[in-house]
Amino acid sequence: MYSQKIIETLSNPKNVGEIADADGIGTVGNASCGDIMEMFLKIENDVIVDAKFKTFGCGAAIASSSVATELIIGKTIDEALKVTNADVVETLEGLPPQKIHCSVLAEEAIAEAIKDYRAKQEKK
Repeated sequence: MYSQKIIETLSNPKNVGEIADADGIGTVGNASCGDIMEMFLKIENDVIVDAKFKTFGCGAAIASSSVATELIIGKTIDEALKVTNADVVETLEGLPPQKIHCSVLAEEAIAEAIKDYRAKQEKK
């Protein structure tokens, strides 16, 4: 059911946790479907220098969160907004059709965290 890349990612997920002084936080999903993803971003000069996640959900959701953080660290905000669920699926070497929504959550979490960051910047 899962690719070798997903199994490897689940065995050693990257960037798990929180950033205490995060510049942007995005929370997506809902408890009724069972997947909730929270992404934390540290941003300096419009570049994502760190990203962490906390995900409550299935293995595909955790793997999607992990690779999403890896895909955006080092990117500018605008570059990170171009990361799609298809990029997450490709990095994971595929997801079962019933798990594609997990990659969509990852894309949405990135967008929500950046939206939060921008809203905080406007208040400064």
